[in-house]
Amino acid sequence: MATSTNTDWVGSWTPHVEEWACELAGTALLLVGGLTAVTVDFGVRSPVVGWLPSVGTRLLLTGAIFAGTGSLVAISPIGRRSGAHLNPAVSLAFWLTGHMHPRDLLGYWVSQVLGAVLGAGLVRLVWGELALSVHVGVTHPGPGISMPAAAAIEGLMTAALILVIFWFVADPGRMRYTPLAVWVLITILVWKVAPLTGTSLNPARSMGPAIADWYFSCWWVYIVGPLSGASLAVLIARAISQVLWPGTAKLFHDASYPTIFRHGGRRHAQMFQ
Repeated sequence: MATSTNTDWVGSWTPHVEEWACELAGTALLLVGGLTAVTVDFGVRSPVVGWLPSVGTRLLLTGAIFAGTGSLVAISPIGRRSGAHLNPAVSLAFWLTGHMHPRDLLGYWVSQVLGAVLGAGLVRLVWGELALSVHVGVTHPGPGISMPAAAAIEGLMTAALILVIFWFVADPGRMRYTPLAVWVLITILVWKVAPLTGTSLNPARSMGPAIADWYFSCWWVYIVGPLSGASLAVLIARAISQVLWPGTAKLFHDASYPTIFRHGGRRHAQMFQ
């Protein structure tokens, strides 16, 4: 069995079906939890709107639930197995740093999108008209925000997310707090920036509802923006690699679980033994 101390590709040409399946399941759970929060907090005629009339308060609650769902997945057994990327932009970043095999990048992307569609479809099925009233949580630029501006904002937010992840997983003493840091950051970004772009940061998160509701509004913004932001984050990390270079491609490193990822070099291989 592969262990988390490996620095070479694990079974370079063998499909890592279990990891891909965990990534699919984790992304589906992320969308179920997050889109349920969007539906209940902002759906037309939802009682929560009356209980919490403040849009800011509901955004804060939605962000906390959405991000919290992802963080819970990260520390769950499926997250410890796959690394809980749950986001094509996160996987792209780890591929660009050399931690992921190209085959696994493709496998994760497919799994993440399928999981997002599954999760969004379940939300539509369970919540019915309430979910449809918010287009199952489709993201789109806010009033007065152009599509290029929205893509740029999404890119900058995604870059910040990736850099936070990199900083935490660069050191064994910090890495256990990565899910907590991601939870706090995304909660704040949803709270403060969702009125501008919807705060996606995640192509799969936006594609899932768009496909489930067949509502493609400015869809390219939420692919180009986050993927560009991930690439920008890697460029910044390369410039100051001693501080930000990730040692693992898992958001919650657990040595008792096998890994399909490389570590960041000899220094990290020694750190994670």
